[in-house]
Amino acid sequence: MFDLGFISKIAEQYPFVGNLGFVVLGLVLLYYGAEWFVAAAAEFAVRIGITPLVVGLTVVAFGTSAPELAVSIDSNLKGSGGMAIGNVVGSNICNICLVLGLSAFVFPLFIQDQVVRREMPILLGATCLFVFLLKDGVINLSEAAILATGIILYVVISLLAARKTKNAESSDEVPNELIEAARSSGPGRALWNVLLIIIGMAVLVLGAKSMVFGGENLAKGLGVSEAVIGLTLFAFGTSLPELATSLVAAMKKQGDIIVGNVVGSCVFNILAVVGFTGCIAPLTVQENINVDLAVMVAITVIVLPMMWYRLKLNRGDGLVLFLIYVGYIGWIGAGQSGG
Repeated sequence: MFDLGFISKIAEQYPFVGNLGFVVLGLVLLYYGAEWFVAAAAEFAVRIGITPLVVGLTVVAFGTSAPELAVSIDSNLKGSGGMAIGNVVGSNICNICLVLGLSAFVFPLFIQDQVVRREMPILLGATCLFVFLLKDGVINLSEAAILATGIILYVVISLLAARKTKNAESSDEVPNELIEAARSSGPGRALWNVLLIIIGMAVLVLGAKSMVFGGENLAKGLGVSEAVIGLTLFAFGTSLPELATSLVAAMKKQGDIIVGNVVGSCVFNILAVVGFTGCIAPLTVQENINVDLAVMVAITVIVLPMMWYRLKLNRGDGLVLFLIYVGYIGWIGAGQSGG
């Protein structure tokens, strides 16, 4: 659908600068594509009668993982399964350590009881299941189907649980101004939302292609493995929307948005991104990423008691998480320079 050949000559003439430019262009397109898709889809859903809470649990949660999904699918279709897996693993590490850590350092985060009783155990279970299925270095079609089924069950269970809550008509994930706009606008606005959803999806696809194209060439030129590119550059890039949203929410002292965004995105990354991507074609990792998988499991385990204790993440907790991320990236860098 999209052809990058007309500008690929730039990367051929100026390899490093050109390919880095493709990655930056991809990041920009992924950011705006996700923003347009989520905003338009959320407003349209509210307009046709879906409650804000349901929108927050489905459209917004899926939308925050849209960059990871677009990049992973495009990588896998090009035979770079390691880059797709690395993107998911790195994104979850980035979400918990960097996004949650920096946000808690800016302003202490209060944790809802539901998060430690239900959402975090689900994330931990999904993480362990993913690592178990990847023990042979491959996520085949049947294993991907298990993960994809898991995200469907997660959404259904979340929706059923939401119906039992007293505040089913409100959600911190969907701004009040969006709800008011959706309920007061005319039919022309609905058509605009549909058009913006289509445009957002198209921009996401183009952004993914640009990012994967530049990332693959950078990896080859620098002698860096595809998995490392996915674990670092792609993971950080596709987590930028969550990071920007969470830091703004932290400054506004809206902790529920931050924690829900991070935990929900991590669940969707493992179950939806790996599941749906693996259903298209098996995911194969050529490099050894056992340490990276161990880090992902470890930080998921570590952050649970942090949240449970006083139902709060304070600045000290945030600093610890951030330093873990810095140490992890430093370890990757040392491994590459040593190799």
